[in-house]
Amino acid sequence: MHSEPIVRRSLHDEVVSRVRDMIIEGSLEPGARIYEEQLAKTLGVSRTPMREALKTLASEGLVELAAARGAVVKRFSPKDVRDMLDVLAVLESFAARLACKEASDDQIAELRALHDRMVAFYKANNRLEYYKLNQDFHSGVLRLSANAALQSAHLAIQSRLKRIRYIGNSEPRKWKDAMSEHEEMIRRLEARDAEGLAKILSLHMEHTWERVKEIL
Repeated sequence: MHSEPIVRRSLHDEVVSRVRDMIIEGSLEPGARIYEEQLAKTLGVSRTPMREALKTLASEGLVELAAARGAVVKRFSPKDVRDMLDVLAVLESFAARLACKEASDDQIAELRALHDRMVAFYKANNRLEYYKLNQDFHSGVLRLSANAALQSAHLAIQSRLKRIRYIGNSEPRKWKDAMSEHEEMIRRLEARDAEGLAKILSLHMEHTWERVKEIL
């Protein structure tokens, strides 16, 4: 009998995940100070795992740790966001060309399965879980490139843009448009259309900027 292994997340991972979600969804707003003791109490943990979680989120670029103010949710200027999206467009386009050449059929099928789960969350109007799989999809394209240096550079920027990318789908029309672009991405990948996939990924980043700039 085949069964899935039980995955037990550590307390550290759980706290990091909860606080990250609070930042992504906006209950901890950009520029807001994070009151360590108060947040630890809210989540039912001691200050030590909270302190360690904030260090992890600082390494992801979501939190700033300042001696005078403690932990503060990172705030990015519109130019910061535009610059990072421009770099992501270049990295993902390059990864697309490599992925179409390097990926096995099984790896592409796994990414299709992930995409289909993402569609299910879209249809269920579950924006946070959709968004998490969305991020996994983009990371998946990078993974299929089989280029570790490229993956590392992409992860560093993608981590900082979590909140920004999430708010880009705040309106039904914007979310629908983003979903349509993802449908094209997976079709292009399955066809191993390197230039087509590179083009839609680059366009997706341009449209992401259009979707978020008025909010910023």
